[in-house]
Amino acid sequence: MQLPLFNVTKSALCTCLPKFNINPYLGRCAHGCVYCYAVKFPSFRGPTIPRLKIKNDIIQMVETTKNRWPVMLSDSTDPYQPLEKEYEITRSCLYALTEKKFPILVVTKSNLVTRDIDLLRKTETVVSMTITTLREETAKTIEPHAPLPNSRFEALEQIADEGIPTVVRIDPIIPLVNWNIDELEKIVCHSADIGVKQITASTMKLVKGVFGSLKNENPRLFNTLQSSYSDGEWICGYKYLNREKRFKILSELKSIVAKHGLKFATCREGFPQLNNNICDGSAYCRTSLNEFA
Repeated sequence: MQLPLFNVTKSALCTCLPKFNINPYLGRCAHGCVYCYAVKFPSFRGPTIPRLKIKNDIIQMVETTKNRWPVMLSDSTDPYQPLEKEYEITRSCLYALTEKKFPILVVTKSNLVTRDIDLLRKTETVVSMTITTLREETAKTIEPHAPLPNSRFEALEQIADEGIPTVVRIDPIIPLVNWNIDELEKIVCHSADIGVKQITASTMKLVKGVFGSLKNENPRLFNTLQSSYSDGEWICGYKYLNREKRFKILSELKSIVAKHGLKFATCREGFPQLNNNICDGSAYCRTSLNEFA
């Protein structure tokens, strides 16, 4: 019983280096983001389910895993679900991982991550916080049950003040929703002000489950996306925007990020020429591919 590997085969455009991945919860993430790609996978539909078995098995998994690659929490759910306050599955995983000095990659939208700063300080850790907009009303529309952006920035500032590297993920960028380059610059500017090291960006990739539900839940957004993606392309089960549209907005964003002195990476876009770092931020906890082998 070993730590599960991150599945890079989910996208032909994934450029992630080897790492492990733990999803402490199954079912639909309680944040209810309208753009969630994980609904494509049957295990991440329905009510949120705590994976109590992982809480019991994590010590054995850690002890039997030889490679010291970074461990991500998580790729298909938020490790800081509201249920995490009660079940502490993520905290149990962090405790076991940090005892053995595994590097940690946290990906979240929740300010609950600050609860675990005591553990995150114990090993090489990178915390990536998804912040797609500074406008509360927009956030409430596209991420209805997630903590508001200002709470996420406050959490990131606390973490950065502890000397833990932080990344802001502007992910996804959605046409006519958070596409305005001036608004994106405000996110970058605030990120730089609080000590964030990197911006990772990606455009929205549609999956059939998302597009179908939007037609009933948010007809206006559905119509916007239907028009914007009409000349897009399907790649590995995801509907991408037209390549030129994607490259234009991401190139503009990279220039802004450079102006503010931060690193930049795209995620699963097929534009390696825009990247000057690894999208998951793992460059801050490893200096080479083989460092933890």
